[in-house]
Amino acid sequence: MPASSIAPRELFEILRFVWQAGRGYRLRPWRSPYLRWRIETYSGRKADGIAPQEFRRFLWDERRRLAHYLRWTGAMRLR
Repeated sequence: MPASSIAPRELFEILRFVWQAGRGYRLRPWRSPYLRWRIETYSGRKADGIAPQEFRRFLWDERRRLAHYLRWTGAMRLR
């Protein structure tokens, strides 16, 4: 698998993180104050009025970096 591609398992982990972090907003994760805060601190993008399409675009555009971040947090959790 090329280094630039993302494994289905990693994509699943990203979606799992969004599901868990968006608690209370699971069917509308773009409205989650926590996820909006994470988007702003992670990327510097304003997320006050983020729309569903922008949220999905962010996840898709940042999927490789998000997968890397989740691998790192998983490694830290195991220590």
